[in-house]
Amino acid sequence: MIKFLDLQKINAQYTYELKQAATEVIDSGWYLLGNKLESFENNLSRFLGVRQTVGVSNGLDALRLILRAYIEMGVMNKGDEIIVPANTYIATILAITDNGLKPVLVEPDIETYNLDISLIEQHVTKRTKAIMLVHLYGRICWSDELERIAKKYNLKLLEDNAQAIGAIWKNGKRSGALGDAAGNSFYPGKNLGALGDAGAVTTNDKELAKTIRAIANYGSEKKYYNIYQGLNCRMDEIQAAFLNVKLKYLDAENQKRREIAQYYGESIKNLNIILPQSTSQPIDQALEHVWHLFVIRSKYREQIQKYLIENGIQTMIHYPMPPHKQQAYKEMNELTIPITEQIHDESLSLPLNQMISYSDIEIIVNTINRFE
Repeated sequence: MIKFLDLQKINAQYTYELKQAATEVIDSGWYLLGNKLESFENNLSRFLGVRQTVGVSNGLDALRLILRAYIEMGVMNKGDEIIVPANTYIATILAITDNGLKPVLVEPDIETYNLDISLIEQHVTKRTKAIMLVHLYGRICWSDELERIAKKYNLKLLEDNAQAIGAIWKNGKRSGALGDAAGNSFYPGKNLGALGDAGAVTTNDKELAKTIRAIANYGSEKKYYNIYQGLNCRMDEIQAAFLNVKLKYLDAENQKRREIAQYYGESIKNLNIILPQSTSQPIDQALEHVWHLFVIRSKYREQIQKYLIENGIQTMIHYPMPPHKQQAYKEMNELTIPITEQIHDESLSLPLNQMISYSDIEIIVNTINRFE
């Protein structure tokens, strides 16, 4: 069986360093808000090119905390609107509604699956306070037009960088450093994965980072003295230690993902399948994409998935149901958002990670090409 994602195999390559990191934390006797977290925050800031990193409990909390901090700072108020792609994992929407803000769902570009920037301006109202971009599947969603719109309407540009850590935009900046603030996820299956839940907020805004750090620590800057009605959203020392180990290898591993995506793109030849859009240059040189997922589309998705599992190949569907059709958002269930719904009905993710062998990739390609 070719697994969709073999985390045991991925983490086995760092076994010695991870065990050493865990031992250091255990022996230190200090398990929260210590040297390992400070070290990881500094290392991630240098890697991304930002001034401030705040390690937090997970990617959803990172996004929640950004919006909550803006409310505490008076930048936003409950009821304000946040423009967000309709085609995203539900966590992006949850962060908005959890803060009493209103998500304004905008269709994606069917070619890139990311937010269609040309549609943003028609959705801006007097209550719009931010655009939350999602770098979906590992591809940066950004443009000069996006920056123009944000400047024209005085909007915050927020990044959901859960899937694109390490991607580099054309101006040399990395995802997570492009906007006013970014939420990053280190869920174990991400390109930079912890061995449990973890996340981070990255920003150049010192006041925002300070506010987030306090809110995430029960609303406190000084123990037992609470400025805000805060939360407990802290990254623990052992996850910070593990992430410090794995961050060193991220660029090389992302490049391996690009090479695999290049092979898939050049080798899959099946008229029943729509491949991800290639970029203007060879995929393995297109730094704006780190290929967290390699997502194909087909009207025959269920048949293809069944056929592949029968041939020993695991796949995943990201995602079977869009946020606006979920029971959690029953007030949105009547919305018709056709491009988003088409993507969710047709998409299928193929195995792609830095440890998959080329012999397995060849098997996947050859099997797909035989599907009729």
